[in-house]
Amino acid sequence: VADEIARVQVAQPGGDTIFGKIIRKEIPAKVMFEDDQSPTHFLVIPKKHISQISAAEDDDESLLGRLMIVGRKCAADLGLNKGYQMVVNEGSHGRQTHWSPG
Repeated sequence: VADEIARVQVAQPGGDTIFGKIIRKEIPAKVMFEDDQSPTHFLVIPKKHISQISAAEDDDESLLGRLMIVGRKCAADLGLNKGYQMVVNEGSHGRQTHWSPG
């Protein structure tokens, strides 16, 4: 765990985010985990970097729709048949956070 934290702390600004590092497998990650908020969490991360939903372009429509379908399939695979929540945060008022090193 300490090694993973060290890797996150040296991430470069300008799109080199923790999500990019997970996608490139520079940081090992388990997509599903448990914590005190909800019993199951998972991330669906596109390989194309879109900084926030307001920065998405019309050409991203298919990718964004695909993320929803993949999320549905992951939820089904996990047996979340009583319901689940999909979240996209936009901007600081929408609780979107940007991690930066140091």
